[in-house]
Amino acid sequence: MAHPDDVDFAAAGTVATWTDAGVEVAYLMVTDGDAGGFDDDLPREEMAPLRRAEQRAAAKCVGVGDVRFLGYPDGRVEATLDLRRDIARVIRQVRPDRVMIPSPERNYQRLAPSHPDHRAVGSAALDAVYPDARNPYAFPELRAEGHEAWTAREVWITGGRAGDHFVDVTDVFDRKLAALRSHVSQVAHNADLEGMLRGFLSANAERGGLAEGRLAEAFTIVPAQ
Repeated sequence: MAHPDDVDFAAAGTVATWTDAGVEVAYLMVTDGDAGGFDDDLPREEMAPLRRAEQRAAAKCVGVGDVRFLGYPDGRVEATLDLRRDIARVIRQVRPDRVMIPSPERNYQRLAPSHPDHRAVGSAALDAVYPDARNPYAFPELRAEGHEAWTAREVWITGGRAGDHFVDVTDVFDRKLAALRSHVSQVAHNADLEGMLRGFLSANAERGGLAEGRLAEAFTIVPAQ
């Protein structure tokens, strides 16, 4: 994901269902989120370490202990070869079956998921999955570091125009909410965070054909093998 809190807004409930089932999950944040926050009195140099700490706390709420940061500048991410290499490196290290990424496409129904950093990270991550991570001749420096090629099985895309796969997160909603509340610098100003989340997730559930009162996160799943 591009920023600390992105995975929690998009998928913390789904992640909780995975970890509950024994799935190992690792997070990779491309930036430290140093351009975020609503506290004008907090020095900018203190924002990055604060947001890293918030993301680690949020991850614990849904059973994730492996949280990594690349340290790219928040608000200035581009889908460069360097970023593709750095993401491919982590894919080769973690060797995941499933990779979750932000959508590289602009969402014209809701602009927030289409932050430029999100789209850049989505594009670079998709290229890192195919062809970079699986091609032993791509970025030969990765093999020199001992990171052999790896092929992920599928990609889950968040924030796109319309998801086609819906995960019922009703029973883990409290953990998703706790994860998001860990991002104090980002959500403390929101007096009705729970209501906002329930609104989004209820709409997803309705779109996915779930029963009334259920809550869902939405994804587009792309085969990668």
